[in-house]
Amino acid sequence: MRKYWKTVLTSIFLIACITLLNASATTIRILAIGNSFSRDAVEQYLYELGADEEIDFIIGNMYIGGCSLERHRNNANNNAAEYAYRKIVNGVKTSRANTTLEYAIGDEPWDYISFQQASPNSGLYATYFPYLTELLTYVKSKVTNTNVKYMLHQTWAYAQNSTHDGFNNYSRDQLTMYAAIIDAMHRVKENVPDISFIIPSGTAIQNGRTSAVGDNFCRDGYHLDYQIGRYTAACTWFEKITGINVVGNKAIPNGLSDFQVEVAQNAAHFAVLKPEEVTPMDVYIR
Repeated sequence: MRKYWKTVLTSIFLIACITLLNASATTIRILAIGNSFSRDAVEQYLYELGADEEIDFIIGNMYIGGCSLERHRNNANNNAAEYAYRKIVNGVKTSRANTTLEYAIGDEPWDYISFQQASPNSGLYATYFPYLTELLTYVKSKVTNTNVKYMLHQTWAYAQNSTHDGFNNYSRDQLTMYAAIIDAMHRVKENVPDISFIIPSGTAIQNGRTSAVGDNFCRDGYHLDYQIGRYTAACTWFEKITGINVVGNKAIPNGLSDFQVEVAQNAAHFAVLKPEEVTPMDVYIR
Protein backbone atom coordinates (compact mmCIF):
# COMPACT_ATOMS: atom_id res chain seq x y z
CA MET A 1 0.00 0.00 0.00
CA ARG A 2 2.84 2.39 0.88
CA LYS A 3 4.40 1.71 -2.53
CA TYR A 4 1.04 2.41 -4.19
CA TRP A 5 0.66 5.79 -2.53
CA LYS A 6 4.27 6.67 -3.31
CA THR A 7 3.54 6.01 -6.99
CA VAL A 8 0.36 8.08 -6.86
CA LEU A 9 2.10 11.02 -5.19
CA THR A 10 4.95 10.86 -7.67
CA SER A 11 2.47 10.97 -10.55
CA ILE A 12 0.67 13.93 -9.03
CA PHE A 13 3.97 15.73 -8.56
CA LEU A 14 4.98 15.16 -12.19
CA ILE A 15 1.61 16.36 -13.47
CA ALA A 16 1.89 19.48 -11.32
CA CYS A 17 5.38 20.17 -12.67
CA ILE A 18 4.23 19.79 -16.26
CA THR A 19 1.23 22.05 -15.62
CA LEU A 20 3.48 24.67 -14.02
CA LEU A 21 5.88 24.57 -16.94
CA ASN A 22 3.06 24.98 -19.44
CA ALA A 23 1.59 27.83 -17.41
CA SER A 24 4.91 29.67 -17.37
CA ALA A 25 4.77 30.21 -21.14
CA THR A 26 2.41 32.87 -22.47
CA THR A 27 0.62 32.00 -25.69
CA ILE A 28 -0.14 34.82 -28.15
CA ARG A 29 -2.07 34.09 -31.34
CA ILE A 30 -1.58 36.42 -34.30
CA LEU A 31 -3.31 36.32 -37.68
CA ALA A 32 -2.16 38.53 -40.55
CA ILE A 33 -4.56 39.16 -43.42
CA GLY A 34 -2.00 40.39 -45.86
CA ASN A 35 0.36 39.53 -48.65
CA SER A 36 4.11 39.17 -49.21
CA PHE A 37 4.81 42.11 -46.91
CA SER A 38 3.18 40.28 -44.00
CA ARG A 39 5.15 37.18 -45.00
CA ASP A 40 8.34 39.25 -44.75
CA ALA A 41 7.35 40.50 -41.31
CA VAL A 42 5.97 37.50 -39.41
CA GLU A 43 7.05 34.23 -41.02
CA GLN A 44 10.71 34.46 -40.02
CA TYR A 45 12.17 35.26 -36.61
CA LEU A 46 9.01 36.40 -34.78
CA TYR A 47 8.41 32.98 -33.25
CA GLU A 48 12.06 32.78 -32.12
CA LEU A 49 11.99 36.27 -30.60
CA GLY A 50 9.01 35.21 -28.54
CA ALA A 51 10.58 31.94 -27.47
CA ASP A 52 13.53 33.86 -25.99
CA GLU A 53 11.05 35.55 -23.63
CA GLU A 54 9.05 32.35 -22.97
CA ILE A 55 6.23 33.55 -25.23
CA ASP A 56 4.68 30.95 -27.48
CA PHE A 57 3.56 32.66 -30.67
CA ILE A 58 1.00 30.95 -32.88
CA ILE A 59 1.23 32.83 -36.16
CA GLY A 60 -1.08 32.71 -39.15
CA ASN A 61 -0.70 34.53 -42.45
CA MET A 62 -3.43 34.60 -45.07
CA TYR A 63 -1.21 34.98 -48.09
CA ILE A 64 -1.88 36.15 -51.63
CA GLY A 65 1.01 37.96 -53.30
CA GLY A 66 0.27 41.67 -53.80
CA CYS A 67 -3.22 41.33 -52.32
CA SER A 68 -5.08 44.61 -51.79
CA LEU A 69 -7.74 45.42 -49.23
CA GLU A 70 -10.28 45.49 -52.05
CA ARG A 71 -9.44 41.91 -53.03
CA HIS A 72 -9.53 40.76 -49.40
CA ARG A 73 -12.99 42.33 -49.07
CA ASN A 74 -14.17 40.65 -52.27
CA ASN A 75 -12.79 37.30 -51.11
CA ALA A 76 -14.66 37.66 -47.83
CA ASN A 77 -17.93 38.48 -49.56
CA ASN A 78 -17.55 35.53 -51.96
CA ASN A 79 -16.04 33.11 -49.42
CA ALA A 80 -13.30 32.61 -52.00
CA ALA A 81 -10.77 29.84 -51.31
CA GLU A 82 -7.84 31.77 -52.78
CA TYR A 83 -5.37 31.91 -49.91
CA ALA A 84 -2.33 30.00 -48.84
CA TYR A 85 -2.92 29.78 -45.11
CA ARG A 86 0.61 29.76 -43.74
CA LYS A 87 0.80 28.88 -40.06
CA ILE A 88 3.58 28.58 -37.50
CA VAL A 89 3.01 26.41 -34.43
CA ASN A 90 5.87 25.36 -32.12
CA GLY A 91 8.24 26.95 -34.62
CA VAL A 92 7.11 24.68 -37.46
CA LYS A 93 5.59 26.28 -40.56
CA THR A 94 2.83 24.63 -42.58
CA SER A 95 0.87 25.86 -45.58
CA ARG A 96 -2.74 25.01 -46.44
CA ALA A 97 -3.69 25.85 -50.04
CA ASN A 98 -7.11 26.98 -51.29
CA THR A 99 -8.28 28.34 -47.96
CA THR A 100 -11.03 30.84 -47.17
CA LEU A 101 -10.81 33.73 -44.75
CA GLU A 102 -13.68 32.19 -42.80
CA TYR A 103 -11.68 29.01 -42.18
CA ALA A 104 -8.57 30.81 -40.94
CA ILE A 105 -10.44 33.26 -38.75
CA GLY A 106 -12.20 30.39 -37.01
CA ASP A 107 -9.12 28.19 -36.76
CA GLU A 108 -7.81 29.81 -33.56
CA PRO A 109 -9.12 32.22 -30.91
CA TRP A 110 -6.82 34.91 -32.29
CA ASP A 111 -5.57 37.57 -29.89
CA TYR A 112 -4.48 39.92 -32.68
CA ILE A 113 -5.53 40.26 -36.32
CA SER A 114 -3.70 42.61 -38.66
CA PHE A 115 -4.69 44.28 -41.91
CA GLN A 116 -2.55 45.99 -44.51
CA GLN A 117 -2.91 47.60 -47.89
CA ALA A 118 -1.04 46.45 -50.99
CA SER A 119 2.29 48.26 -50.99
CA PRO A 120 1.73 50.49 -54.08
CA ASN A 121 -1.38 51.92 -52.40
CA SER A 122 -0.20 51.93 -48.80
CA GLY A 123 0.29 55.70 -48.82
CA LEU A 124 -2.95 56.49 -50.66
CA TYR A 125 -5.63 57.14 -48.03
CA ALA A 126 -8.59 56.86 -50.38
CA THR A 127 -7.70 53.27 -51.34
CA TYR A 128 -8.46 52.01 -47.82
CA PHE A 129 -12.17 52.72 -48.05
CA PRO A 130 -14.72 51.23 -48.01
CA TYR A 131 -12.67 48.03 -48.18
CA LEU A 132 -11.03 48.08 -44.75
CA THR A 133 -14.21 48.87 -42.85
CA GLU A 134 -16.22 46.24 -44.75
CA LEU A 135 -13.49 43.64 -44.27
CA LEU A 136 -13.30 44.49 -40.58
CA THR A 137 -17.06 44.04 -40.23
CA TYR A 138 -16.77 40.61 -41.83
CA VAL A 139 -13.87 39.53 -39.60
CA LYS A 140 -15.69 40.70 -36.46
CA SER A 141 -18.62 38.47 -37.41
CA LYS A 142 -16.37 35.38 -37.60
CA VAL A 143 -13.92 35.69 -34.67
CA THR A 144 -14.24 33.38 -31.68
CA ASN A 145 -12.29 35.58 -29.25
CA THR A 146 -14.39 38.62 -28.41
CA ASN A 147 -11.32 40.31 -26.89
CA VAL A 148 -9.30 40.19 -30.10
CA LYS A 149 -7.41 43.37 -31.00
CA TYR A 150 -7.21 44.66 -34.56
CA MET A 151 -4.01 46.17 -35.93
CA LEU A 152 -2.75 47.94 -39.03
CA HIS A 153 0.58 46.83 -40.43
CA GLN A 154 2.49 49.93 -41.48
CA THR A 155 4.48 48.81 -44.50
CA TRP A 156 7.79 50.30 -45.64
CA ALA A 157 8.81 52.64 -48.41
CA TYR A 158 10.62 51.11 -51.36
CA ALA A 159 14.38 51.27 -51.74
CA GLN A 160 15.42 54.40 -53.59
CA ASN A 161 16.61 52.33 -56.58
CA SER A 162 13.39 50.30 -56.76
CA THR A 163 11.99 49.62 -60.23
CA HIS A 164 8.50 48.75 -58.93
CA ASP A 165 5.79 50.46 -61.01
CA GLY A 166 3.97 51.44 -57.81
CA PHE A 167 6.85 53.76 -56.94
CA ASN A 168 5.42 56.16 -59.53
CA ASN A 169 2.64 56.93 -57.05
CA TYR A 170 5.25 58.71 -54.94
CA SER A 171 7.34 60.45 -57.62
CA ARG A 172 9.84 57.61 -57.26
CA ASP A 173 11.12 59.11 -54.02
CA GLN A 174 11.59 57.04 -50.87
CA LEU A 175 10.97 59.79 -48.33
CA THR A 176 7.88 60.95 -50.19
CA MET A 177 6.53 57.39 -50.04
CA TYR A 178 7.39 57.02 -46.36
CA ALA A 179 5.67 60.31 -45.46
CA ALA A 180 2.58 59.30 -47.45
CA ILE A 181 2.37 55.93 -45.65
CA ILE A 182 2.65 57.62 -42.25
CA ASP A 183 -0.03 60.16 -43.13
CA ALA A 184 -2.45 57.67 -44.66
CA MET A 185 -2.21 55.18 -41.82
CA HIS A 186 -2.52 57.86 -39.17
CA ARG A 187 -5.73 59.07 -40.79
CA VAL A 188 -7.06 55.53 -41.18
CA LYS A 189 -6.41 54.80 -37.50
CA GLU A 190 -8.18 58.02 -36.50
CA ASN A 191 -11.25 57.15 -38.57
CA VAL A 192 -11.58 53.43 -37.79
CA PRO A 193 -12.19 53.14 -34.02
CA ASP A 194 -11.88 49.35 -34.02
CA ILE A 195 -8.18 49.56 -34.91
CA SER A 196 -6.28 49.36 -31.63
CA PHE A 197 -2.81 50.25 -32.90
CA ILE A 198 -0.38 50.36 -35.79
CA ILE A 199 2.71 48.17 -36.04
CA PRO A 200 5.39 50.60 -37.29
CA SER A 201 7.48 48.31 -39.50
CA GLY A 202 7.88 51.08 -42.08
CA THR A 203 9.38 53.45 -39.53
CA ALA A 204 11.71 50.73 -38.24
CA ILE A 205 13.07 50.12 -41.74
CA GLN A 206 13.43 53.86 -42.34
CA ASN A 207 15.26 54.22 -39.02
CA GLY A 208 17.67 51.48 -40.01
CA ARG A 209 18.38 53.16 -43.33
CA THR A 210 19.91 56.11 -41.48
CA SER A 211 22.58 53.81 -39.99
CA ALA A 212 25.72 52.55 -41.67
CA VAL A 213 23.62 49.72 -43.15
CA GLY A 214 22.12 52.33 -45.47
CA ASP A 215 19.45 51.57 -48.03
CA ASN A 216 20.10 47.83 -47.94
CA PHE A 217 17.05 46.48 -46.16
CA CYS A 218 15.32 45.23 -49.31
CA ARG A 219 16.34 42.33 -51.53
CA ASP A 220 14.66 43.46 -54.74
CA GLY A 221 13.77 47.09 -54.16
CA TYR A 222 10.57 46.42 -52.19
CA HIS A 223 10.56 43.02 -50.43
CA LEU A 224 12.72 42.82 -47.32
CA ASP A 225 16.18 41.30 -47.24
CA TYR A 226 15.96 37.77 -45.85
CA GLN A 227 18.14 38.58 -42.85
CA ILE A 228 18.43 42.14 -41.54
CA GLY A 229 15.28 43.37 -43.29
CA ARG A 230 12.98 40.61 -42.08
CA TYR A 231 14.63 40.56 -38.66
CA THR A 232 14.00 44.30 -38.20
CA ALA A 233 10.32 43.89 -39.07
CA ALA A 234 9.95 40.88 -36.77
CA CYS A 235 11.58 42.80 -33.93
CA THR A 236 9.03 45.58 -34.46
CA TRP A 237 6.07 43.21 -34.32
CA PHE A 238 7.51 41.54 -31.22
CA GLU A 239 8.02 44.72 -29.21
CA LYS A 240 4.80 46.44 -30.26
CA ILE A 241 2.62 43.43 -29.44
CA THR A 242 4.32 42.26 -26.24
CA GLY A 243 5.49 45.58 -24.83
CA ILE A 244 8.88 43.98 -24.11
CA ASN A 245 11.97 45.89 -25.21
CA VAL A 246 13.50 43.82 -28.01
CA VAL A 247 16.99 45.23 -27.50
CA GLY A 248 19.11 42.45 -26.06
CA ASN A 249 16.85 39.61 -27.21
CA LYS A 250 19.04 36.56 -27.80
CA ALA A 251 17.13 35.18 -30.81
CA ILE A 252 19.60 36.14 -33.53
CA PRO A 253 19.53 34.93 -37.15
CA ASN A 254 22.53 33.04 -38.44
CA GLY A 255 24.71 35.25 -40.58
CA LEU A 256 23.94 38.58 -38.92
CA SER A 257 26.85 40.39 -37.30
CA ASP A 258 26.59 41.84 -33.80
CA PHE A 259 26.50 45.28 -35.43
CA GLN A 260 23.57 44.35 -37.69
CA VAL A 261 21.66 42.87 -34.76
CA GLU A 262 22.21 46.07 -32.77
CA VAL A 263 20.95 48.17 -35.66
CA ALA A 264 17.88 45.98 -36.29
CA GLN A 265 16.80 45.75 -32.66
CA ASN A 266 17.31 49.45 -31.98
CA ALA A 267 15.61 50.50 -35.23
CA ALA A 268 12.56 48.52 -34.12
CA HIS A 269 12.69 49.85 -30.56
CA PHE A 270 12.93 53.46 -31.72
CA ALA A 271 10.02 52.89 -34.11
CA VAL A 272 7.80 51.66 -31.29
CA LEU A 273 8.77 54.72 -29.22
CA LYS A 274 8.26 57.15 -32.13
CA PRO A 275 6.15 55.40 -34.77
CA GLU A 276 5.47 58.39 -37.00
CA GLU A 277 8.94 59.89 -37.34
CA VAL A 278 12.40 58.75 -38.30
CA THR A 279 14.91 58.40 -35.47
CA PRO A 280 18.38 59.11 -36.87
CA MET A 281 20.78 56.22 -36.26
CA ASP A 282 23.92 57.82 -37.62
CA VAL A 283 25.69 56.94 -34.37
CA TYR A 284 25.58 53.32 -35.52
CA ILE A 285 28.71 53.35 -37.61
CA ARG A 286 31.25 50.64 -38.11
